[in-house]
Amino acid sequence: MTTTNEIADKIAAEHGLTKAQGKAVVEGVFAAITAAALSGAESSIPGFGKFKVKATPEREARNPATGAAIKVAAAKKLAFAPAKALKDSLNK
Repeated sequence: MTTTNEIADKIAAEHGLTKAQGKAVVEGVFAAITAAALSGAESSIPGFGKFKVKATPEREARNPATGAAIKVAAAKKLAFAPAKALKDSLNK
């Protein structure tokens, strides 16, 4: 697993930045994706993928302990769809 700090350190090393500047870049990217998601917009990173908000409708489910039917409220979720280039590179 790669952490935010590891990504920031790698960016800093590759671009001649301090670790603090690298972390600011990574946090800025995440903040932009978050802001877009909160406004309902899609974030597309060419060659990597798209982040978009998907609405899930209200549905009926079962409580696994009791078997009773319960309603699961409608909600929004953030979905990621990888770009074809990324999928292709994973499957080489």
